[in-house]
Amino acid sequence: MSTAETEPRPAAQPQGPQVEVLSARDVPLGGPRAMTVRRTLPHRARRLIGAWCFVDHYGPDDVARTGGMDVAPHPHTGLQTVSWLFTGEIEHRDSLGVHAFVRPGELNLMTSGHGICHSEVSTPATTVLHGVQLWVALPDEHRHTARDFHHHIPQPVPLDGGEARVFLGTLAGDTSPIPTSTPLLGAELTLRPHATVSLAVDPAFEHGLLVDRGQVRLAETLLNSADLGYLAPGPTTLTLTNTTDTEARLILLGGTPFEEQIIMWWNFIGRSGEEIVQARNDWESSSRFGEVHGYDGARLRAPELPSIPLKPRGRAR
Repeated sequence: MSTAETEPRPAAQPQGPQVEVLSARDVPLGGPRAMTVRRTLPHRARRLIGAWCFVDHYGPDDVARTGGMDVAPHPHTGLQTVSWLFTGEIEHRDSLGVHAFVRPGELNLMTSGHGICHSEVSTPATTVLHGVQLWVALPDEHRHTARDFHHHIPQPVPLDGGEARVFLGTLAGDTSPIPTSTPLLGAELTLRPHATVSLAVDPAFEHGLLVDRGQVRLAETLLNSADLGYLAPGPTTLTLTNTTDTEARLILLGGTPFEEQIIMWWNFIGRSGEEIVQARNDWESSSRFGEVHGYDGARLRAPELPSIPLKPRGRAR
């Protein structure tokens, strides 16, 4: 999956902490029958939330109509991919030699380090595909680390009014065993109809709340389905209210502000235009990234570089 930016939508003025509402932009994954994803990061108003730099939200997608997900082998640098499903199943293959499956409620985290490539294909048994694909930017001291892969099945944690599955970081007394290069939080939350849940959080973190289904009030700001609500560091508690008659489902992301300037282009994260050019050349010349074995088809070709120089940017602008 590659990057594109979305248009901002002004938030209603809340009473309390200011919530910035980031609306999604529809992005096709390629081809006339391809599935469409809703992208909220990177955004014109905000490029990162903690080290989270990419948020794609897709489905429920009728695989019989769209063909599902079929992302041919493609490269990554300087990041980690975080795959989380609500419905369906995705087959993952990478140049580390990992052959794994992404299933609902199970975390698959791949570290690119200096360079990796992988493919993502929904399985024949999948009829409905629904989930999120997330990226984490690696800090400078860790971005040339070795390729790696982690799998984790978090246990549900009961909340007073819902449930949490913590796949990265710590929340509601549960801590994921998966190591991260910067302080991070990632969790799936469900809220019962009209329930209000208060969660203790790290005040050093900025947070993003993605609404998968339902309508949820965060710090007195109403978020609709597919909205991503951003909250700056400071609060020690997040209060969430499901305003609907059905269960709401959310993805909560957080982390300390990522202060390094980065370049995101296609599937690469670097620190200079020259790094991006080199990564593209290495991919096109079949060096550095290794090979994906077992995928039936050709790998993706890199797009042409833009005519203007690529420049590093900060987390917001």
